[in-house]
Amino acid sequence: MNVGFIGLGAMGQVIVPRLLAAGHRVTGWNRSRERAEPLIKLGMGFAESPSAVAAASEVTFSIVTDGAAVKAVALGQNGVLAGIRPDSVYIDMGTIAPDVTREVAAAFAARGFAMLDAPLSGSPVTVEQGNASLMIGGDKVAFERVEPVLRAIGPKVTYIGASGQAVTMKLAVNLLLMVEVIAFGEAVALAEKGGVAREIALDAVLKSVTAAPVLGYRGPFILEGKMPKVPLADVTLQQKDMLLVLEMARKFGSPTPLAAAANEMMNACRGLGLDRNDFVVAHEVYRRLGGQSR
Repeated sequence: MNVGFIGLGAMGQVIVPRLLAAGHRVTGWNRSRERAEPLIKLGMGFAESPSAVAAASEVTFSIVTDGAAVKAVALGQNGVLAGIRPDSVYIDMGTIAPDVTREVAAAFAARGFAMLDAPLSGSPVTVEQGNASLMIGGDKVAFERVEPVLRAIGPKVTYIGASGQAVTMKLAVNLLLMVEVIAFGEAVALAEKGGVAREIALDAVLKSVTAAPVLGYRGPFILEGKMPKVPLADVTLQQKDMLLVLEMARKFGSPTPLAAAANEMMNACRGLGLDRNDFVVAHEVYRRLGGQSR
């Protein structure tokens, strides 16, 4: 298919090659063209605006910073809606507030077009490994039409329900992810305080019943010198999602005390100047609070 891709950041850099490898023709756009250059060398075309991407595509994806950015690329001047072709589908893969997703979807529906929310669960690592999962919300007929393209991105594709329900589910999954990673740091710091070497504590966790894929690739970051210079998700980015979780929970009247506690650890990371690191750096905050030297 002719596929459009808007937003060529960390996730776009690993998703577009998978689409190209599956035989799709991809046209991309990014605010800064230099981010597109490595993908252009792989065979991706480049358009000068989101509307031009949509005009060249049967299905157009976006994965941008936040809800405001989604509204800008989808509904703004020279946005996707201005250029979308008849029978095309717009798919946003970002993690944004469900209300924003439904607002944008309603604008597309009013013009006779389908928009799907398709947030991806995973990191650039899991995408490259072919292990990413996608959750889909919106018109089921439109989903079935583009499902083969979605499976080129990740093999685990789940239709969740109506518009906004996929991002709702993604935020719930991110709550679990965040709490799990924060609890991991708490547990390892406690073991270290009791005299267990960090490497041994990590190895024991990864061999225990608590091991999970996210700890398998993120856990080693806490070892000396192993924190990546380019984080999979830094503190600020992860806290953006957690604040969406807390606001959604407030609207629903649903208690999320563990999410609130995890969010406070992100505040502590920022207060200690650790926020440019992957958010597993909360382990270091626990160490400092416990009086342990680096």
